[in-house]
Amino acid sequence: MITFDLIQDKVEFFEATDLKTLEKKINEQIEHNKAIMLEVHHVSYDVQLLENGQRLYSAMVHFKSKK
Repeated sequence: MITFDLIQDKVEFFEATDLKTLEKKINEQIEHNKAIMLEVHHVSYDVQLLENGQRLYSAMVHFKSKK
């Protein structure tokens, strides 16, 4: 017998050196997660300055199951 458990919560992390790329990565994953009935619950952003002066943008996205 095959049983399926739905994912209730999922947290994913993303990094990029520019905001446009970061946004693209997040949007792609949002579309993928829609297929498994997850939607964005919360997003947290951060930016760090690396030793070489380059910025590193990161995001944590919390997905929850659709009700």
